[in-house]
Amino acid sequence: MAEPLPARRIVVVGDLVNDIVVIPRGALRTDTDTDARIQPRPGGSAANTAAWAGSLGAGVDFLGVAGAADAEHHAELLRHAGVEPHLHAEPGMPTGAIVLVVEGQSRSMFTDRGANAALRAELLTDELLDAAGVVHVSGYSITKDTSRGAPLTMIAHARERGVAVSVDPSSTGYLADYGVERFLDDLIGVELITPNLAEGSLLSGVPATDPDRIGAALLERFPVVVLKRGSQGATLFRRDTPPFTVAAPRVDTFVDPTGAGDAFAAGFLARWVRDGDAEAAVQQAVGVAARAVMLVGGRPPV
Repeated sequence: MAEPLPARRIVVVGDLVNDIVVIPRGALRTDTDTDARIQPRPGGSAANTAAWAGSLGAGVDFLGVAGAADAEHHAELLRHAGVEPHLHAEPGMPTGAIVLVVEGQSRSMFTDRGANAALRAELLTDELLDAAGVVHVSGYSITKDTSRGAPLTMIAHARERGVAVSVDPSSTGYLADYGVERFLDDLIGVELITPNLAEGSLLSGVPATDPDRIGAALLERFPVVVLKRGSQGATLFRRDTPPFTVAAPRVDTFVDPTGAGDAFAAGFLARWVRDGDAEAAVQQAVGVAARAVMLVGGRPPV
């Protein structure tokens, strides 16, 4: 496995969207009105991860696509979070959008990929890779790829340059649509994967009630697996090393689960690229994810 180099940058590839977060104030009522708290937020799994990592002081480059109408607005938001944006502004297409309906610890998402469909492999340059310790790719970019293979081309480019690659599977629905075996075959050679329990269960074929078996099964394909277990924390799996579990801190005010997994990935990567200490990285990741669920939307306050 390629070891991340100290103080190297994180290159995050993938989706950027405009989120509309809806938190109903009571039970949903069909064919009539339901009072709700509605908050527009910048989002996208990859962009959220970049913003959280930047807020932690890591050097971060974000590669993605926005609609030409608001690309500069999104670039400025990323800069405020400590991220260097490399955005392609796509004319004639809107920035992606998601309506998220949050009900307790669950959420439903209505997604329009928008300009994310125009992701370009040439955004990932040799210069960016020469400064990178890891390239992190959102699974949404792979499973919903209509950009002529750009995400997989970028993964291959990173591996050719000797840069470690991390992937967050991101969505059980899209994974099932795409095909589990196809997805796993696409990720041959990827060093790190960070599924949640549902995604890990789907990818491994092991029930979600048996996280140790999920981790063991995924280790047959990936050298490092970090299994996100929600309120139970997370478990780090590495070959020839016992599993390492970190409990989740207590959260007194649970507001919105949006972006918790993205924050987790950011916390892990920001620590991991520093010196390769995966156990310290999981500890930081769990703490950052706990902060995320106390906020509306998927990004840190800036």
